[in-house]
Amino acid sequence: MPRTTRLSSSLLRAAAVTGVAALTLTACGSGSGSGSTSTGSGEVKVGLITKTDTNPFFVKMKEGAEKSAKAEGVKLMTAAGKFDGDNAGQVTAIENMVAAGVKGILITPSDSKAIVPAIEKAKAKGVLVIALDTPTEPQSAVDALFATDNLKAGELIGEYAKAAMKGKTAKIAALDLAPGVSVGVQRHNGFLKGFGATDKDVACAQDTGGDQSKGQTAMENCLQKEPGINVVYTINEPAALGAYTALKAKGREKDVLIVSVDGGCTGTKAVKDGKIAATSQQYPLKMAAEGVKAVVTYAKDGKKASGYTDTGVTLITDKAQDGVASKDTSYGLDNCWG
Repeated sequence: MPRTTRLSSSLLRAAAVTGVAALTLTACGSGSGSGSTSTGSGEVKVGLITKTDTNPFFVKMKEGAEKSAKAEGVKLMTAAGKFDGDNAGQVTAIENMVAAGVKGILITPSDSKAIVPAIEKAKAKGVLVIALDTPTEPQSAVDALFATDNLKAGELIGEYAKAAMKGKTAKIAALDLAPGVSVGVQRHNGFLKGFGATDKDVACAQDTGGDQSKGQTAMENCLQKEPGINVVYTINEPAALGAYTALKAKGREKDVLIVSVDGGCTGTKAVKDGKIAATSQQYPLKMAAEGVKAVVTYAKDGKKASGYTDTGVTLITDKAQDGVASKDTSYGLDNCWG
């Protein structure tokens, strides 16, 4: 059964100083550990640090890690930032997990560059560090990366949007993530590559933080700047649904093509309902499960995971376009998360 592990008073004070006392380490798993994977304390500990604990993507990632940890007989410790972009919270979580004796840390970096010094300190202590979903900058800062090919995810929806426009002139809005976040840059660039466009062809670009309400505001701003927008790229499905709300308020929801990335159940249902034309589905449960297994392997024989492991991406739409490989929402709903 899951249980909460209380931090020591010194660690709590440190967390309070940095404004992240809300970060709680949660431990789950049998804790029994077989002889081949035991440490001096008799158990292997694996850390999982996500960007937030509210986004359905990271909720599913945590579920995948918990299931894998239980199957492997190891203890999982989890933490998350208070918001997407909370680098200080993730730094504190790394420090706390290293102090708690984890063998490996799985992390979705909120800031791909700023997190690197903390990761390097953890590695210097002998901790295996694997990035999930979002690569660090440089990618070599971690031992391994288990993630969606985010450039490919963007390319798929870009190719789809280009085909769906059927030669019509596109006025593109890009609802992005935030500056400096590699996953957002890769999806954005992938979309443009797939569409055969450049940033010069984007009529309006706004950051949303992947948030639905901010996506709505961003779309409202773009419509004021360029009322003729007819293609909307979005960093994720919450941003896409925010864009849809703004478009519907203007009576434009029927004539604007929205494409996105994620493949969550809510987003996939939105594709089925016609709110989003297509989405690139990714698989967070697989990322986390494979990450836990990699840490267990390291604990057993010292073999470190390395390089990049592509955990897959599939274009989901009910309006297939010639020359663009896709699967329908029945497949998407069978494989969605959240």
